[in-house]
Amino acid sequence: MSDFRIEKDSLGEVKVPAQALYGAQTQRAAENFPISGQRFGRRFVEALGLIKKAAAETNAEMGNLDEEIAGAVAQAAQEVAQGDWDGEFVLDIYQTGSGTSTNMNANEVISHRATQLLGSGAKVHPNDHVNFGQSSNDVIPTAMHVSARVAIQEELLPALGHLAEILEAKAGEFDGIVKSGRTHLMDATPVRLGQEFGGYAHQVRRGIGRLGRAAEELDELALGGTATGTGINTDPEFPAKAIARIAQATGIPFREAENHFEAQGAKDAVVNVSGALNTVASGLMKIADDIRWLSSGPTSGIHEISLPAVQPGSSIMPGKVNPVMSEALMMVAARVSGNHTTITIGGQRGNFELNVMMPVMAHALLESISILAGSVRVFADRCVVGITANEDRCRELLEKNPSIATALNPYIGYDKAAEVAKQAAREKRSVRDVVSEQGLLPADQLDEALDVRSMTEPGLPH
Repeated sequence: MSDFRIEKDSLGEVKVPAQALYGAQTQRAAENFPISGQRFGRRFVEALGLIKKAAAETNAEMGNLDEEIAGAVAQAAQEVAQGDWDGEFVLDIYQTGSGTSTNMNANEVISHRATQLLGSGAKVHPNDHVNFGQSSNDVIPTAMHVSARVAIQEELLPALGHLAEILEAKAGEFDGIVKSGRTHLMDATPVRLGQEFGGYAHQVRRGIGRLGRAAEELDELALGGTATGTGINTDPEFPAKAIARIAQATGIPFREAENHFEAQGAKDAVVNVSGALNTVASGLMKIADDIRWLSSGPTSGIHEISLPAVQPGSSIMPGKVNPVMSEALMMVAARVSGNHTTITIGGQRGNFELNVMMPVMAHALLESISILAGSVRVFADRCVVGITANEDRCRELLEKNPSIATALNPYIGYDKAAEVAKQAAREKRSVRDVVSEQGLLPADQLDEALDVRSMTEPGLPH
């Protein structure tokens, strides 16, 4: 048997691998764009399958497709959605900016598979049947929204919620531990370790809220706009009916776009979601880096907390353990920020009635969601949950912190307190020792002024 079969498209004959479910247009794109080796992932292919299934069932309901053919298309599309044919999606991310090649990849795989399912000699056509009432120009932006919305809902938001819960538990566990605060990387007035972790938890909670609000914009789908947003060659009732099926399948309240020209010519909703992801990544960078610094040492750093030892840290230094989970999360955050730049530039290329950088935008968006979800969960489970406080070290550093003199302002004034702080720092002594030596306050008042626990709450001396 030959390794190839001959297929035809509007440009002529093409050699296609004999066993491939895809056809001529996919093969041409595979030959034209051997660029990166990067392919659309599971979420995007799943979305394409859901869209094609919903379209086939809707067109059958409306009498626009033969019921037997539509049934075979819907079954084949369901197989695509559930991952049976991921190996048939062979095209590079860097291709035609509308994603037409990938839409045709889906159409050809589904039509070929539907033909196999019918087994009656009837041939299912990729355009006339699978793509009926659709265009790449509304299918690809719809797949972008569906895939990202589902991934955020099912992967990233639960992962962030999991991290927030663990940070909140640590905030409670560490609430009684008073330590040096730090501003500008310099000693500052006391805080409780639990307050720091509570701040991290709230930061994650706020990120969840921002991302959830931004993701709701993805509920509007472009399906029904066809080529330019006018809806040519599709039934006016098709988009609402098909989108209702997608909503039912995903459990997400997808709806038809309010304006199809905006939905296809612009990708502002995608840029906005990417911005929320970038904000989340920025916050996670801060949290991971703080935890890395707080655990630094053990002899020449801060070392107020200890991280779980998850793997040897050095190929040459015996016994070294590094904050590797923080570092992994920080690299993910950097990647997400880079993806946001790509998506921002891509969003600017909405020329007239069509954005022409959708494949790379979709890939960058889904990568950001995926790597954030994965890194957040392992950071929570393999780092944060096992953090312990080094109370003696917290106390040692706090006792030498000259910024404790701030609490003396109401008693001896700013200028005198500044002199005390400078002397304590210069002589590497505690503020309490300097004040006692100089007789600036009686013992009972000094105890009241330098009660470090009370310094972690608002208030003035009575």
